[in-house]
Amino acid sequence: QVQLVESGGGLVQAGGSLRLSCAASGRTLSSYAMGWFRQAPGKGREFVAAFGRSGTSTYYADSVKGRFTISTDNAKNTVYLQMSSLKPNDTAVYYCATAGFLLRLEPCGFGSWGQGTQVTVSS
Repeated sequence: QVQLVESGGGLVQAGGSLRLSCAASGRTLSSYAMGWFRQAPGKGREFVAAFGRSGTSTYYADSVKGRFTISTDNAKNTVYLQMSSLKPNDTAVYYCATAGFLLRLEPCGFGSWGQGTQVTVSS
């Protein structure tokens, strides 16, 4: 089973950038579809970005399209989420997750999860 550890969160001003990392151990990430989700206080976990097992198809929530980019470094067994032009409503705990196949862009479509990393965007 794969273990995932997110890092890179923090406090940033609106308009700023952050790069989140999701380091995997136990399995090769290239065997999985990968996703990033986020959960703001008092809200459900929502889809942010994902790519399929081949890594060639990427998907983004409308709210982050054009501002966030998901990528992978297979040599480091790590997936990234580059976030730019951050807004206060991007404030949330961000999670990475794996799926055998990318069937649903919802939390229920993903199996293994990391512990999350907090992103706070101040206005």
